Amino acid sequence: MFHRYIKIVIAVLIFAFAIYQFSLGNIGNGIFLILLSLFPVLFYFKNEFLILAFLRLRKQDVAGTKKWLDYIKNPETALIKKQRGYYNYLYGIITSQVNLTQAEKYFRTALKYGLNMKYDEAMARLSLAGISMQKRRKREAQEFLTQAKKLDKQNLLKDQIRMMQEQMKKI
Repeated sequence: MFHRYIKIVIAVLIFAFAIYQFSLGNIGNGIFLILLSLFPVLFYFKNEFLILAFLRLRKQDVAGTKKWLDYIKNPETALIKKQRGYYNYLYGIITSQVNLTQAEKYFRTALKYGLNMKYDEAMARLSLAGISMQKRRKREAQEFLTQAKKLDKQNLLKDQIRMMQEQMKKI
């Protein structure tokens, strides 16, 4: 919690120094410092470790993703609500390859905190549908699939949803 406020204090100090540079006539330095003061504010809302973890996941480096997520020692105090959702979402993706019960817990927590993008929420619900199918909970799996289908506006998960519906008919 404390380090979030440090970011804002640093931004305010840099901004104050930028105003001082303007008063001295150093316009270029002032503009640069104002732009520089935006970074701590950006990182207040977007945790840098989450950004780096997403970049690792994009390269399909699961170990690297886990390494960056492990830098966040106490997510309850270090992250705002939506960031906690993405933190749990990423952990759900990582653990879904190893432990489905743990992954289910992470995905449910991610949905509880909320995810900004509808695609991410649809992906989490689709993953929960797959986990429910594996555990022979057909009604719950069907419910998650229906919700995922509603959230997938661009039809990016259309094939996965259709494949899962076909698998569900076999249960």
